[in-house]
Amino acid sequence: MTDELSPAGAVPLTHWGVLCAHGPDATSFLQGQLTNDVATLTLSQVRLAGFCSAKGRLQASFLVWRAGPDELLLACSASVLAATLKRLSMFVLRSKCKLSDASAELLLTGIAGSGVDALMPAAAAWSKFDAPQGALLRLPDVDGVPRYIAAGPAHHAPAGRAPLTLDTWRALEVRSGIALIEAATVDQFVPQMLNFELVGGVDFQKGCYPGQEVVARSQYRGTIKRRMFVFTCDTPAAAGQEVFHDADAAQPAGMVVNSAPEGTGCVALVEVKLAAFDQGGLHLGSVDGPVMHAGKLPYALPSDAS
Repeated sequence: MTDELSPAGAVPLTHWGVLCAHGPDATSFLQGQLTNDVATLTLSQVRLAGFCSAKGRLQASFLVWRAGPDELLLACSASVLAATLKRLSMFVLRSKCKLSDASAELLLTGIAGSGVDALMPAAAAWSKFDAPQGALLRLPDVDGVPRYIAAGPAHHAPAGRAPLTLDTWRALEVRSGIALIEAATVDQFVPQMLNFELVGGVDFQKGCYPGQEVVARSQYRGTIKRRMFVFTCDTPAAAGQEVFHDADAAQPAGMVVNSAPEGTGCVALVEVKLAAFDQGGLHLGSVDGPVMHAGKLPYALPSDAS
């Protein structure tokens, strides 16, 4: 990890937005739409979840937590929020559930670095704690750096905590190996292509949701031929940008999922064909483009993808 990722700090997460699902049927409605189980979600938990098309392709990815028995909050990329709200609203029908954009009322702040665990002593990853300033969501550490998101009516920077740059926070997000669907990557990936089932974003026992049959078939028939990896590059990269393998200039071998500046270049999550690792190298934008250097995910992949 670079020195830029070491200092403690807090930063408004302007690239995120928040949806609210409220009403007696909010839980049952989301249970039928998302890849993860929200029916068993407690007030002390936060979970990953995806929203797929009928073809099993991710339209959005969320952090989901419960604000009350009949109210759930879903944080997603701000770039997909409006379209996701519109699409989800099409399925509400007669359910007693109201969906709304809560981004203006519920602001998200990223908090990271040394001393941050004093906010939630001994808190495990994916736990939630209700504080006077709002909810605190405990995320997995990245290279030993603890991370939280504070969700409240104002951006919350704990006393004595220095500002953190958004680029530094986004680099932590990338290095966590947990993908965030952005506008440029909507409808591009089945969850397993982004390792979503490996980081707790898919529950294969919860029952039906849009695209569930495709996601289940990919899992149980061993048809996963693409996975997501961490790469660095000496030049900037953008979500949705294609990558190419030395041996095939005509067909892209993968796509950038998320990217963040790091030093003079970037660190990126890139979904690629597993066959692209057999020999040769990967390049950004074209076969003659900048070289992509393979990094390390913070979790293990299945043996056929390692």
